[in-house]
Amino acid sequence: MDCAEIEFLAENQHIRVVPNFSQDKVFLICGDVGPFVAGLPVSVPLWLAINLKQRQKCRVLPPEWMDLDLLREKKQEEADSRFFTSMPCSFYMEITQLILQHATDDIPRADELRTLIKDIWDLRIAKLRSSIDLFVKSEVSHAKLNFLTLMEINTVRTFLTQGLNQLRQLRSSSAGSSQQSQNRSYYRS
Repeated sequence: MDCAEIEFLAENQHIRVVPNFSQDKVFLICGDVGPFVAGLPVSVPLWLAINLKQRQKCRVLPPEWMDLDLLREKKQEEADSRFFTSMPCSFYMEITQLILQHATDDIPRADELRTLIKDIWDLRIAKLRSSIDLFVKSEVSHAKLNFLTLMEINTVRTFLTQGLNQLRQLRSSSAGSSQQSQNRSYYRS
């Protein structure tokens, strides 16, 4: 899965918007949305919220987990823990980027939000890199990492799989040359 596919999955997450129009329920493949009543919040998929916002048909309401105090607590919790902590949304980075790209004017203190999300991302990626380092050095065959998001896994997927493949090749060639040297010394005796 690449970044665009993960973003596509994130766009199916529901957020609330305040429409400035009225319309009956809309029947979509992913489920029914609406009815839309001007001034009353309604839950819609993120892709529809972005489309409505681009057409100036709504105001986007930030998800509850985008509360700055909650994110500060989450950042501190992540910094204090050796392990990955549960995120309030499995697509926190993608949703934040999409909302801030298309509806910055609807999000209070958007710059602070952007900074907090980036700080949390940086903490988690640093923790992921150190976990990978320990995993590779320990030479174990598998590891379990809880609470990673798809995008976090995707950022290290290519590097990790190629790196582990290279290590496997080095170890097998090292084992093969060790076996050959043992065979040579056996036949010389």
